[in-house]
Amino acid sequence: MRFVTFNVLHGQAMTGGRPVAFGVGEAAGEPLGAAVAALDADVVALQEVDRAQERSGRIDQARVAADAMGAAHWRFASAVHGRSVPGEGWVLDPKAPDLRVYGPPGAGAGAGAGAGTDTDTDAGAAGGVEAYGDAPAHGVALLTRLPVRHWRARRLAPAPFALPLRVAGRPGLVWVRDQPRAVLAAVLEGNAGPFTAVALHLSFVPGWNARQLAAVRRWIADLPRPYLLLGDFNLTGAVPRTVLAATGRERWHDLARTPTYPAHRPLVQFDHILAHGVPPSSVRPALTSATAPLTPLSDHRPLVADVQW
Repeated sequence: MRFVTFNVLHGQAMTGGRPVAFGVGEAAGEPLGAAVAALDADVVALQEVDRAQERSGRIDQARVAADAMGAAHWRFASAVHGRSVPGEGWVLDPKAPDLRVYGPPGAGAGAGAGAGTDTDTDAGAAGGVEAYGDAPAHGVALLTRLPVRHWRARRLAPAPFALPLRVAGRPGLVWVRDQPRAVLAAVLEGNAGPFTAVALHLSFVPGWNARQLAAVRRWIADLPRPYLLLGDFNLTGAVPRTVLAATGRERWHDLARTPTYPAHRPLVQFDHILAHGVPPSSVRPALTSATAPLTPLSDHRPLVADVQW
């Protein structure tokens, strides 16, 4: 099976590290759909996904990506509801719940509650897109061609301070406040039985992201193994698997080790696919299975891992 994690930068097309204008209407989703389809994956975790945002053509990016790869099962989870305003950041909707989960039409409704705290919801019948109208949102998505037994979602609280960061399309360093994060877990039906895949996007604040990762590991403790964690961890090298090992005293494997950022000239790896309970013999040698192909999308490259299940 092929597993992919991809921070899509709200579907932003890039040329030489510079953003390209979005298309209009359905054309706004064409670069994202084409990039995801080309990866030909069985399970895809996406980060920085928009829904009904003006900046990205008001489309449902999770649905566009799922349709493009032929994924009948997908969910989008958002802990940020509001509009992205250039130069101002997020203008939040005070009436929206902290966590909402969207899925294909007819999937039911799922929402979390509890402002300002880590909250989670059993999203076994997670929210249909039609359940919440066209409220603008931003978050993570998990898309799969495999049958799904169970969905679960959780919100992670933001760090209480800002940091200077490089932002795609803007010169120099920009002070950026952290934002709430959403995590999605799915119990998938594999050829050898069930396993758990988790899509996550951790904080860029050092220390806070490690704390979030430890919380995610505890949160999935009752779900079936093997575990696969896919996402933008904002952590490099051996740090993610070290944090996980310290949390559960387990051995975790990096299924793909290769730089993914910045996309036009990758120097560091923020994006990871980590596994626990997958026999090392089932994973191809890192040099042959780990790929980070260049796409015309985002300031990250997708990270791809092939597993002989």
